[in-house]
Amino acid sequence: MGRVRNTMWRWLAGLAGCLIMTGHLSAAEVAERPEVRVVFDVSGSMRHNDPDQLAGKALELLVDLVPDGATAGIWTFGERVRNPLPPASVNAEWRERARAMAPQLVAYEQFTDIESAVYQAAMAEPNGVPIHLVLLTDGVIDLPAWRGGKPAIDASSREALLDELGPRLADEGVVIHAIAFSDEADLDLVERLAQMTGGLSASVAAPDALMGAFLDIVDRIYPSDRVPVTDRGFLVEPGLRGFTALLFRGEEPATLVAPDGRRYTAEAPPEGAEWRSEPHYDLIQVPDPQAGQWRLEGGAGPNSRITVESPLHLQMSGVSSTLYLGFAVPVEAWFLREGEEVEADALPAHLRLTAELRDESGSAQSAVVLEQQEARFVGRLPAPVLAGKAQLAVRAEGQGFRRQRVQPVNVLPAVAARHDEANRRVLLNAEHPLLDRHNTRLHGQLQGAHLAAEPMAERRWSIALPELETALSVPLVLRGEVTLDGETHELQLPRLVLFPSVATAIDQVDAGPALEVVRFHEELTPLREPRATSESPLPQPLEQAVRSIQQLPRVAQERWREWQPVLTRPLEEAMGDRRGAGALLAGGLLLLLVLLVAWRMAIRHRHAGSREEPHV
Repeated sequence: MGRVRNTMWRWLAGLAGCLIMTGHLSAAEVAERPEVRVVFDVSGSMRHNDPDQLAGKALELLVDLVPDGATAGIWTFGERVRNPLPPASVNAEWRERARAMAPQLVAYEQFTDIESAVYQAAMAEPNGVPIHLVLLTDGVIDLPAWRGGKPAIDASSREALLDELGPRLADEGVVIHAIAFSDEADLDLVERLAQMTGGLSASVAAPDALMGAFLDIVDRIYPSDRVPVTDRGFLVEPGLRGFTALLFRGEEPATLVAPDGRRYTAEAPPEGAEWRSEPHYDLIQVPDPQAGQWRLEGGAGPNSRITVESPLHLQMSGVSSTLYLGFAVPVEAWFLREGEEVEADALPAHLRLTAELRDESGSAQSAVVLEQQEARFVGRLPAPVLAGKAQLAVRAEGQGFRRQRVQPVNVLPAVAARHDEANRRVLLNAEHPLLDRHNTRLHGQLQGAHLAAEPMAERRWSIALPELETALSVPLVLRGEVTLDGETHELQLPRLVLFPSVATAIDQVDAGPALEVVRFHEELTPLREPRATSESPLPQPLEQAVRSIQQLPRVAQERWREWQPVLTRPLEEAMGDRRGAGALLAGGLLLLLVLLVAWRMAIRHRHAGSREEPHV
C-alpha cells in the first residue's frame, strides 16, 4: 500500500510542477482569478501511505500551480487544524515560505477532523473573489474519544458537514474540489461535498488517475484556450503570443516539428523557448511561434494538451460541474478580443462551432453544431446517457483558425436511491436542483406491483416496501416523471436490487462511488456472481425434459450421418411417386420444425436461468 501511495505522491509532485503553465497562460485578469486554498491531510495514516515523506516535495511543486498575483493559502489537519501559510498574494516570498513548511507535512497526528479543516479553511477572511478549496485526504472522519462517545461523535460530525456546513458554503459561493487517494477514504463524503458546492471529486487508485484528477481541477479553476491536436498535429494561427505544450511521455523522447520542417528537442529547443524535460512529461513554452501546422513526435500520451496565449479568446457560458442523466445541456459560446466581445463581422471566416460531451476514454457521447445568432453561438447538447466523469468541449474551426475550451464535469442520476432495510422502505433524494415534490412524480415496480413514492420533504420521497424474503435478491424498478417549463418527460433512473448477495450491503449503495461509468440505457452487467446451488429451480421431471430438449440439436448433428442413408434412400425411391414424395417432404419439414422449436426453447431457458436483473 505504501509503495503505491509513494508512487502517487511522485506523480502529484511532477504534476504540480508541470502546471506552472497555468499561471502564464490564464486569460483572466489577476483580479478575477479565484483564490485557492489547499488543505493537506496529515493524519496518522499518512505515515503508512507516504513512508518516504514525499508530501514535502509535492507541496514544493504544488505552490507553482498558483499564478503570480493571485491569492492562495495552505492548511494542514489531523486532530487539529493549522494554517501555516495564510491566504496572501503569491510572489517569490510567498513561494519561499510555502516550500519551507514541508516539515509540517510529516508532523503526523492520530485523528482526522475533516469537518473542522473544511470549516476553518473555507471560513477564513474572504478576499472578495471566488474561493476554491482543494481537499486532499486518505481517510475518514475519526475524532478523539474525549470529544464524545464513538462512533456516534464521528457520525455526528459527518452529518453536520454534509447537512449544515456544505450547504452553507454552497450558498456563499465556496467551491470544494476533493480528492480521495486511498481506498480507505470516505469517497461518498468527498463526492457529496464537491457536488453540492459545484466542485469536482475523484477517487484515485493509480498515479495516472491522480494526475488526471488534478488536471481536471486546474482546468476548472483556471480555464484556458487550447488548440486541438489532430493526427499528432496542431495549427498555430498568425498573431499568437505563444503556446505551451504539456506532453506526457511516450516510449520515445518528444520532438516538435515546426511548419518549416525544423525539428526541436529538449537538447535543441526553439529560439527563446523554455523546455523542461521531467521523468513523466515535457513542458515546452514557445513564445512568438511560427504560424502554420506543427507536428508532434514521440511523447504525446493521454492528457497531453496545447494551450495558447492569444488576444482572441474563446468563451463559454458557465457550465455546471455536475450534469444529470436525461437532461439536455444548454451551451453558449462567443469570442473576446482584449476583453471586448467580438462582433459577428470580425470573426474568423467560415467559422463553425460544435459542442461535445466526451467520456473518460475521450469518445463522444453526444454532439451538436451550435447555431450562430449574431456574435453568439448557441445550442442544446443532447442529454447524457452515461454516468461518470466526462468533459464538455466547445470546438471552433474556421479558415486558418482552431480553438477549443474543455470543462471537466461529473454526470449523475437525477434521483439517488437508498434501501433503508431497518424500516422496510426505499429513500429517494433529488440530486438535480430543479426537482421537487411539486414537479416530480416517482414510483417503483416490485414483482409486478406498483409502489407509490410519498413525499417526505421538499426534495425527498419514501417508498414503503411489503414484507420480503431477505434471502432473495429482488430488483426494484424505479420510474419517474418531471414537468419543467410546461413539458413533461420521463426520468432516467437506475434499478435498485434489494438484499443483493454481494459483499457490499445495499444500505451502502449511496455511499459507493457515484462517478463510476454505468450504462443506464443498456442492460447493466450484473455486479454479483450467480448464486451457486445444487438445487434446480424446476421440478425434477420438468428439469429432465428440459435437459433432453437442450441436447436435441447436438444429438441430431451426431445422428445425421447415421440417418442420412435411411432418409435419402426412400426420398430417391419416392421421387417417382409424386404423392409419396409430397408426404415425405411434409414429414421432413415437420421434423425440422420440431427441432427448431426445441432449439429455441433450450436457448431461452439457458438465458433465463443465467439472467439477473441489473442493479445499482
